[in-house]
Amino acid sequence: MSAKAMSKGSPAPGPVPAGMIRLYSMRFCPFAQRARLVLEAKKIKHETVNINLLNKPDWFFEKNPLGMVPILETCKNELVYESPITCEFLDDTYPAKRLLPTDPYEKAKQKMLLEQFSKVNGEYMFLSD
Repeated sequence: MSAKAMSKGSPAPGPVPAGMIRLYSMRFCPFAQRARLVLEAKKIKHETVNINLLNKPDWFFEKNPLGMVPILETCKNELVYESPITCEFLDDTYPAKRLLPTDPYEKAKQKMLLEQFSKVNGEYMFLSD
C-alpha cells in the first residue's frame, strides 16, 4: 500500500502491470475496505493507490466521474467502481475461491445481509491520510 495518499498535483500512476489489479482507495474508507478484504481473501495480486479524498488529483475524476473510492483498474484499462460492484466483479473474475454462492436465492440472502451492514456513519468519509 502506498504510504502517502495522492492529492491535487500528484502525477497519475502509469499503466497497471499485466496480471495485476490496481485498487484506488482511502486507508480509512469502509467502502474501499470491502474491496481490500475481497482482494486479500481471494489472494489476488494487486497494488493499492491511496487517494486524499479532501484534495483529489484532477486525473482521479477520469477514473470515476463521481470522485469516490473504491475503484478497480485492470491491465486492460477496465474501470469498475462502487464497492458492492467491485466485490462482485472480483468474485466473478477470480472464481476459484467463490465468496458468494452461485444459487440465486442464497446469493440474494447474502446480498440482503450485506445491505444491512452497509449503513455506515458519514463521519468516516471525511477522514484523510
